[in-house]
Amino acid sequence: MKIEFAPLRLPLRRRLQTAAVVQWVFSFLALAQVCLAVFVLLCLSDWWILAALYVGWLYLDRDTPSCGGRRSHWVRNWRVWTYFRDYFPITLMKTADLDPRYNYLFGFHPHGVLVAGGFGNFCTEASGFSRMFPGLTPYLLMLPFWFRVPFFREYIMGGGLVSSEKASASYLLSRPGGGQAAVIAVGGAPESLDARPGALTLQLLQRKGFIKLALKHGRHYVYVESPKTMETQRVCYMEPPPPPNFVALPLFHARGVFQYSFGLLPYRKPIHTVVGRPIPVSQNPCPSKDDIDALHTLYMEALTQVFEENKNNYGIPEDKHLNFI
Repeated sequence: MKIEFAPLRLPLRRRLQTAAVVQWVFSFLALAQVCLAVFVLLCLSDWWILAALYVGWLYLDRDTPSCGGRRSHWVRNWRVWTYFRDYFPITLMKTADLDPRYNYLFGFHPHGVLVAGGFGNFCTEASGFSRMFPGLTPYLLMLPFWFRVPFFREYIMGGGLVSSEKASASYLLSRPGGGQAAVIAVGGAPESLDARPGALTLQLLQRKGFIKLALKHGRHYVYVESPKTMETQRVCYMEPPPPPNFVALPLFHARGVFQYSFGLLPYRKPIHTVVGRPIPVSQNPCPSKDDIDALHTLYMEALTQVFEENKNNYGIPEDKHLNFI
């Protein structure tokens, strides 16, 4: 394989952009393990009393990830996220204003390997979410397991990440006064297995739990799509393909730090994220299967419409369309 090396003379800003993405990939793939190792070493050292105190804190603070988390304005506005945004770059677009008097359930598509679009737009202020949607606070839902890792949980909550438990989403959607936006990557980890250039397939046909949640709480539903997320990394496919319900961290590859031929850094591919028009949902504490199916169909139609209206901005050919499985 011929290796394509990066030019030696590159502007400093591009070096800083790459460094920002390196730390982000490290945070995603290894920071939790490092935090766990530090905690274990602390337990085995003369500083074990600090570990014991932290365990007590974990017990007292155990419900926080399911009750809105503990976001940090300082963390969300780190300068490093601006370089992270410009690396791809990531842009956020809106199609309608969102009234901050209401709570919203955002459905984010597609999941992608590292959810770069979701993280950049909803866990940082680099793309200007708060300026674009004043009065609205986004919370990106993440697997509950990660909030049990010592120290790492504090870091991810600082960016606005919360547990993806049903109780966590219900807490946000039921908060009085409005202004809360729970963001769910609907396709989940299985959708990331389809990460490749030109992939327009969303795992949605059998995913209706988020629809039932919106009906039970009677909250506005907003569809958010970022189709180019699939092109920032490529999955190494399994032969034979995994079963439909198989869940695992996919093996992926992209580029390296000093060369473009292989590595774990995402490609520099523009990520355009479009926030669609809100779908008003009437509260129904006990929705029937027909109620859920009707809103699910409406949601898929709205998602398709916003894709067709904006795909020229994505650089997607006219003959390409969304596929639902």
